[in-house]
Amino acid sequence: MDKLYYSIGEVSKMFNVNASLLRFWETEFSFLKPKKGIKGTRSYTGKDIELIQKILYLTRDCGFTLEGAREQLKKSHQQEVLTQHSQLDERMQLVNSLNEVKDFLIKLKEEL
Repeated sequence: MDKLYYSIGEVSKMFNVNASLLRFWETEFSFLKPKKGIKGTRSYTGKDIELIQKILYLTRDCGFTLEGAREQLKKSHQQEVLTQHSQLDERMQLVNSLNEVKDFLIKLKEEL
């Protein structure tokens, strides 16, 4: 993906679906929220496109209903959040350790 934003026409061609399906999915999947201009023109981001790709995979390839796809995406999102929290905790521990080393080195320098 080279651009920051894609029109609904570009996205519909990208996935070989009707623009009306994309608009319908906005009502079915609350986390699919393309930006809308003053005139209501939709602009899809790379994240929106990834989500559409996942929805298509779950519904077309895996045979999920819209409800089933929605549940799978929720589970996936929850797992991503847990992973992000875990990574954040690890980073915070690392920062705390580095601050302790820094404090130790400052005290050591003062003693010299």
